[in-house]
Amino acid sequence: MHALRQFLLGLRPYLVTESTPLSVGERLRSTLAAFVAVLVVGYISSRFLEGAGLLVLVASMGASAILLFVTPNSPLAQPWPLVGGHLIAAFVGVACARLIPDLWVASAVAVSLTILCMHFSHSLHPPGGAVALVAVLGGDAVHAEGYRFMLEPVGLNVLLLLLMALVINNLMPGHRYPARPNTRKDHRHRHNDPTPLDRLGLDRTDLRNALRDLDTYLDISEADLDRVYSQAGIHAFRRKMGNITCADIMSRDLSTAEYGTELEEAWARLRYHKVKAIPVIDPFRRVIGVITLVDFIKRANLKTYETFEDKLIRFIRRTPGVASEKPEVVGQIMATPVVTAREDMHIVELVPMLSDKGLHHIPVVDGDARLVGMVTQSDLIAALYTGEAMK
Repeated sequence: MHALRQFLLGLRPYLVTESTPLSVGERLRSTLAAFVAVLVVGYISSRFLEGAGLLVLVASMGASAILLFVTPNSPLAQPWPLVGGHLIAAFVGVACARLIPDLWVASAVAVSLTILCMHFSHSLHPPGGAVALVAVLGGDAVHAEGYRFMLEPVGLNVLLLLLMALVINNLMPGHRYPARPNTRKDHRHRHNDPTPLDRLGLDRTDLRNALRDLDTYLDISEADLDRVYSQAGIHAFRRKMGNITCADIMSRDLSTAEYGTELEEAWARLRYHKVKAIPVIDPFRRVIGVITLVDFIKRANLKTYETFEDKLIRFIRRTPGVASEKPEVVGQIMATPVVTAREDMHIVELVPMLSDKGLHHIPVVDGDARLVGMVTQSDLIAALYTGEAMK
């Protein structure tokens, strides 16, 4: 018995693979999403279809639901593989059923040819194999449909499931469907150079070459591979640097403004403290905006022939009387919404915020979302340098 147990334990790594570590909440959300989608699709389809139509629904829609709601970022679950894979499989299956008399030969040809067509059309979707088999083995009811089988029931079922995937996945927290393309262009500065973080380490060519070298299909997109690599780098950095948080490096003695602070007063605070940004808070010290030197400069009227200094002074100074055509208080020109950091956030999480997002100052808040400090690019550089020097 002991020897058998050891033998089975030795086989376990070959029989059971390690799955992606998901939270219980995520597992329940994907389960509920699949339930709702299949229920809605099945109900609507049953109003229009019967017999062969419902057979196709059972054969492929359940498998597609697993891909769409459990692995929505998978290349196999994207809209074109879902639609193209099903329609190609239906067409190939019907053609094989008509041209090849032997059912089992027709079945084998239908599935294998469907796979080949999916590869070349970039529409690989495993449930399509079931559709190809149904087209061959579905009996007289399916054969009588002919090529109409592609549109009704297959096309209708696929369209309904796609609509449900678009609605449910985008309502679920942390999910986006379809998956976004893997782009590294610096859209903020409107040029084709990669963002600062992407100029070092792996790039898209490296990932593509590695996938080509493996020469096997991996159920993960280049974008997801890139995100996994970046996230792993963050965890490795945290392990090497230790637990340095925003609270350790932030400035605590801050100059702040409120919505109704006059522009002249806010400008004076910026100049006096020699800072480029001041957080704007409400009476509960919650951050509602940020006002920077740029907010003043870009709103000055630069179309007149006066000097820049004259324009800026005219904009900053309060307009006499009770009516004004220009902004008079901070709340009218502040930048909002505001990206904030938690005081217990590790400093490595600041790197993409201060580099790729183009931010220079980030307000730091506590657990109640109240302002407690401010971190800048200079604070982060000093912390990274000190952390490396202390190793």
